[in-house]
Amino acid sequence: MARFTRLQVYNQVLNDKVVPLFYHKDIDIALKVTGALYKGGSRLLEFTNRGDFAINVFSQLVQKAADEFPEMIIGAGTVSDAPTAALYLANGANFIVSPTFNPEVARLCNSRKVAYMPGCATLTEIATAEEYGAEVVKLFPGETSGGPAFVKAVKGPRPWTSIMPTGGVSADEDNLREWFSAGVACVGMGSKLVRSDYLKAQDYDSITETVKQAFAIIKKVTS
Repeated sequence: MARFTRLQVYNQVLNDKVVPLFYHKDIDIALKVTGALYKGGSRLLEFTNRGDFAINVFSQLVQKAADEFPEMIIGAGTVSDAPTAALYLANGANFIVSPTFNPEVARLCNSRKVAYMPGCATLTEIATAEEYGAEVVKLFPGETSGGPAFVKAVKGPRPWTSIMPTGGVSADEDNLREWFSAGVACVGMGSKLVRSDYLKAQDYDSITETVKQAFAIIKKVTS
């Protein structure tokens, strides 16, 4: 069962303006990465459903993080169907992120009052997702789906739409300024934030510093 309400999740998403995402098969490493993100100021984590037995790692992470990082809101990403979404919800997911829009996932999340951020790549998909209750839509893949120019074009006729691009988002100032100037509500960031070289070297302090820098840049370009 989710520890945080849908309203708490969306408020945190719009406050932090960045949703870190990653996957690792080792629970100890996953917990250390979570701690590094938490220390850097993040209160959101999308753990992606990408490896064998990912649900087992996720379940342990949610339980351990509740004690060690009590304000961290953990959700599940790369969830494409309702049965998988139900499995993650039963294991404590506070939100669900998908690469595509699925009406059955939307209905399930709505019935449980859990935030659902579906992947959309066209204006029609965005409008449909919003009709099913999506408050924040994930532009995916962000860079190849039109990038900041697409966001700006959507915000013209639909200024109420909250967009979170994932894919093509990096932690440098020029990139973040371009996205937020176009009108995104927040960004999803994976390998540019939780870098593979940091993981390989078990350099969790660098992950923390990268998160801090990203927050500082976002505050600068949105103020």
